[in-house]
Amino acid sequence: MRGSVKWMAALTVGVLVAVSAYSVALGSNGWLWFGWVVLGILTAGVAASRSA
Repeated sequence: MRGSVKWMAALTVGVLVAVSAYSVALGSNGWLWFGWVVLGILTAGVAASRSA
C-alpha cells in the first residue's frame, strides 16, 4: 500500500468510528452512513487502482 491509500484507509476507519459514536449519542443519521459508504467505496477503488 502506498502512503495515500494508507491515509485514505485510516480516514475511512476514523469516520466510521465518528459516525458510530454520533449514532450512539444522538441517533442514527442516514446521510452520515451514506457518506461513509461512499468514502469506503472510493477508498476501495483507489486501493484497487494502485495495486493494478
